[in-house]
Formats: sequence, C-alpha cells, structure tokens
Amino acid sequence: MAANAEHLKALVRAHAEADDDLFYSVALQVAAKSARQGQGKFAVDLRELVEAARQKQGQASKRRAATPVVQPRGELSSLLTAGYPDIQLDDMTLDAGLRASLDRVLHEQRQRARLERFGFTPVHRILLSGPPGTGKSMTAAALAGELKLPLFTIRLDGLISRFMGETAAKLRLVFDAVAQTRAVYLFDEFDALGAERAAGNDVGEARRILNSFLLFLDEAPSESLVVAGTNHHQLLDRALFRRFDMVATYGPPTPEQAVQVMRRRLAGMDTSTVRWGAVTDSASGLSHAELVKAAEAAAKRAILADQDVVDEPLLLEALTERHASRHA
Repeated sequence: MAANAEHLKALVRAHAEADDDLFYSVALQVAAKSARQGQGKFAVDLRELVEAARQKQGQASKRRAATPVVQPRGELSSLLTAGYPDIQLDDMTLDAGLRASLDRVLHEQRQRARLERFGFTPVHRILLSGPPGTGKSMTAAALAGELKLPLFTIRLDGLISRFMGETAAKLRLVFDAVAQTRAVYLFDEFDALGAERAAGNDVGEARRILNSFLLFLDEAPSESLVVAGTNHHQLLDRALFRRFDMVATYGPPTPEQAVQVMRRRLAGMDTSTVRWGAVTDSASGLSHAELVKAAEAAAKRAILADQDVVDEPLLLEALTERHASRHA
C-alpha cells in the first residue's frame, strides 16, 4: 500500500469535513506515489476511480456553481472579459512550496463557512509576482477551475482613463461585481495600477486611483478571489503588500521542472529517444511558457512530417529557436 500515515489522516479529515475535492486530491497523491514505486496497475485503477467519481458529480457541481453574471453586461463589458477555465493545479508545474500555498487557498475557500463561524475569513486577496511566462495568469485560471468559478480578467485598457475620477469610478464598478458575483477576478499587469505613489512621474490622479484600489480591496468580500499579477514587484507601492492575504513569488523553472513542463506538453507524442538530461542545457533560461511553445513547435513539425515521434534533435532545434526569438 503506497499511502503513508499522513495520506490516511488527510483522507479521514477530508471525509469528516465532507470535502470531496480534498479527498480526491489526496487520493491522486497516493496514485502518483504508487506509480513512482512501480505499482502502476494500482495507480491507474485509483486514478480511474477518482475520475469516475468526479464525472458523476460534474453536472451537480456545475449547477451549484451557477453565477448571476454569465457575461459582463453594460459598462462592465468594457472592463471585464469572462472565461470558464477547466484546468487544475495538477496541470501546472509548480515548486512544492508554491503548490502548498495555493492548496491552502483552495482549502480555506472550500471551508469558508466553517472559518467564518469562528470569526475568520479565508485567503481571498492574492498577489502573484514574477517574470513573464512563469504561470501567474495560469494560476488564476487554475484557481477558478478548481473552485468551479468564472474567471473575470480586468481589462486595463478599458479601466484606465485620462479623465479625472473616471478610473476610480470604473474600479468601483469592478469591485461591486466582486461583491455581487462570486468569481476569480484577475488584475493582470497590475503594476499599471499599483505603481509606487512617491514615484517621480506620479501625479495626484494616480495617487487617488491607488488609494481607491486599496480601499476597495480592503472591503472586498471573501466569497470572491481578487488576484493581481505583476512582472515588476519593485514598482509596486509598499502599502499594497500588506493589503494582500498572500504574496506568491514565481521564478524560472529548475532543470527538473523544465523537463516536466516539456514532457507534460508532449504527453501525446513518442519521446522515448529523448535524453532529457542532455536537453536541460538548451532549456536553461527559458520560462515555462517558452518551454511549452518550444515543445509545441517540435510536436507540430513531427505531426506535419507524418510522425508521432519527437526526437532529441527536433526538440533541441525548437529550443534553440526560442532562445533566438528572445533576441530578435
């Protein structure tokens, strides 16, 4: 039996708290550990049991996740774009510490009522910081997918106005939606809103916008998740960091993570001839997103050549091209 004592305790806790998502998550961890220990048949059987149980609950879950706003209307339609992601955290390559933090967000959200009975609120204001292509936007989508909630992305081109007071008024509309419709709200490229108030090129209107955002963020209800993503945390006003319940930092993939990203994207292809250890040097310096693009390029070339094999030279060529495109 591959489950250790911690897995068994987690399964019992999940059952006692009627937390099906946590129960399935722990069961999949057991399956993954079994596969690593050579118990392949048991791992496959367990994954199939979990998948069958999830599918059985699927329709009911979708009905429970109904939301009053299917698509933003009126003025909100120029401020928000709606999506309904179906990806999960398991679809991402994350380091252990970051994954644990995101799992905690999900667990607290799923147990929101229980926390609130004791006077506490779950984590619901999250700042994601890191270079482009490291998974910040995908994390917001995965949180929405895990919680079976819509993902509303705030369109900064529609939000930021040159007219005095208009941006703050639009921000209020967005946060009114946060209060009325449970969802994940993503402020991507957040540095456009949250830049340091004391910056040399700052003006009074920029200070008012940031102050309005801070006020609205403080008042945001815990039913929705407000997620802000930034590529330049050093530009953000220091007051922002203490307003968020959690600050998560993203970085470039390690060699092991780089291999995992590429193997995951090439799961439908034959990569048995690739010496992954020899590929890591060429993958170094590329972000998660760039590695995915390289893997996709190699796969498409193989498919268009009537092959289902991505060999090492083909993958190395795609990685070299991704490096070259950075300096084009």
